[in-house]
Amino acid sequence: MSFAKLWSIIHEPLFWAAIASLKIALSALLIGLVLGLAIALARMNPNRHLSRAAVAYIEFLRGIPALILLFLIYFGLAAVGIRFSSLQAAIIGLGLNASAYLAEVYRAGLEAVPKGQTEAARAIGMRRGQVLRWIVLPQALAISLPPIGNVAISLIKDTSVASLIAAPDLMLRANDLSSQTFKPLEIYLVVGAIYFVICFPLSLVVRALEKRGERKT
Repeated sequence: MSFAKLWSIIHEPLFWAAIASLKIALSALLIGLVLGLAIALARMNPNRHLSRAAVAYIEFLRGIPALILLFLIYFGLAAVGIRFSSLQAAIIGLGLNASAYLAEVYRAGLEAVPKGQTEAARAIGMRRGQVLRWIVLPQALAISLPPIGNVAISLIKDTSVASLIAAPDLMLRANDLSSQTFKPLEIYLVVGAIYFVICFPLSLVVRALEKRGERKT
């Protein structure tokens, strides 16, 4: 089979599978962004028990592979009666995994905001929540954008492991097409090119954000 004929067979299913992978990555990223911020704030909370619980959460999720987490959610929870579809398990698992890394990203951003600004805001009567919302968080988020972008890129590539729990992603479709056409080399090269086309522009955006941050410092 010529590559032109193979391409005519695989390009459309791989396109829609790539869209599905992006949806998984975006959904997981949203979970990671929200949960990661909550965990970062908990880690920096003066309450020792809350802070230790946040540290334990971060270290545990960063210490296990994303694939193990997906297996625990998809297969492990099913054993105790809690069942998720493969798509739901992929989004939840990748989101939890991303939240641990994003929590540290947020923490670094929050700690980078000069403490003098917080002290000045408190001196003029702003409450702690107001200081966090209006002074600290906007600056911390701006500082955190480049590493958040790096986590997003990693998350897109990590969606490939979701195929091992039969989540409808790009790698699962590639595996199916490889079995149907008996052309694994060509198909996986195309899939690698698709991941590159998706991730490379994002890496350029991250690099531009990093350079802008360096100019401001």
